[in-house]
Amino acid sequence: MKALIFGGSGFLGSYVADELTKRKNQVTLFDKEKSAYLQKNQKIILGDILDQKSVINAAKGFDVVYNFAGLADINVSIYKPYETIQLNVLGNLNILEACRAHRVQRFIYASSAYAFSAKGSFYGVSKHASEKIIEEYGKQFGIKYTIIRYGSVYGERADVQNRIYRLLEEAVLKKQITFKGNGDEEREYIHARDAAKLSVDILDKKHENQHITLTGIERFKYKELLNMIKEIFNDSIKIKFLKQNYKGHYLITPYSFSPMTSQKIVNNPYIDMGQGLLEIISKLHKDLNSANFKSKR
Repeated sequence: MKALIFGGSGFLGSYVADELTKRKNQVTLFDKEKSAYLQKNQKIILGDILDQKSVINAAKGFDVVYNFAGLADINVSIYKPYETIQLNVLGNLNILEACRAHRVQRFIYASSAYAFSAKGSFYGVSKHASEKIIEEYGKQFGIKYTIIRYGSVYGERADVQNRIYRLLEEAVLKKQITFKGNGDEEREYIHARDAAKLSVDILDKKHENQHITLTGIERFKYKELLNMIKEIFNDSIKIKFLKQNYKGHYLITPYSFSPMTSQKIVNNPYIDMGQGLLEIISKLHKDLNSANFKSKR
């Protein structure tokens, strides 16, 4: 099978590329930048999802197309609504048009648990709009799709768009973690490698034209998670809760009432949260000791 991954140089896209390659598929990435994780048997096309001609040309000859490209930071989306809608909605529309032009067998869209939430600001709105557009393309043009609503994904390839990465980077660089909320916020975390496995598993027939909710089975309050991180650092870091309203983010659940439902799938076995955190911290220390280290902020 030939797979094209838009945003394949990024955090989750690069893990999915690895999983597809591991399963003997032909993998090509499409991104603005070359992937730091590009394997010898993977190809890459440098381009912009807002360039419709380049996107349509790139998709020719592929069986499956994934879209991980766009803006993924809720905090940034609050202050950059135009850029968020442009990248996440219009960029995705260009990819849909490419799938339509070349009769791609399956389109996989990386959505979010915020897609049908009252939270999530313009990021959530952009995901909701894109989901509805994909569904309509399915009805009107017969495009087969799978929409994956990712929950809280973490891993060592993340950058500052990822909250776990931001917390650990602050711990490594400043020996402290400043958290805006009060620590009662809850999340179900899944490691990106586990998420990638499930993101390839759903290529089967039964997940065709389905909405999938993909989260982990480890649920933490942030006060528990931050205390775990503190313990990993041998109690050498300080934790400060600002007890502020974390604008755009949910407390316990992202879900708001909607008649649209989705299946929820989990990975078993899965990567333990403590192990996953250690991997990120180890990479941060390795980067910090590199002469070329530069914060991803």
